[in-house]
Amino acid sequence: MEVKVEVRFLRAEATMAFPRGRLLAVRGGRLYVLAPDGWDAVGGRRPEGARPISREEAVRWCRFEGFGEEVLEQVPLPG
Repeated sequence: MEVKVEVRFLRAEATMAFPRGRLLAVRGGRLYVLAPDGWDAVGGRRPEGARPISREEAVRWCRFEGFGEEVLEQVPLPG
């Protein structure tokens, strides 16, 4: 039986390297950042200034940055 664990999305503040910020996800209490090769676990707490966004906003961010929206379904389960 597959366990469904809610995913919340956030967007980090813009920087020179990432003018539209970075897409973050929290699943099962674990923080992840979307990197070019998929989701990477991040230690610690959410970055200051990161704000929650809706799934629809996350889809728009993905499209603008060149990711398929299916990446939103690929946030790992904490293990």
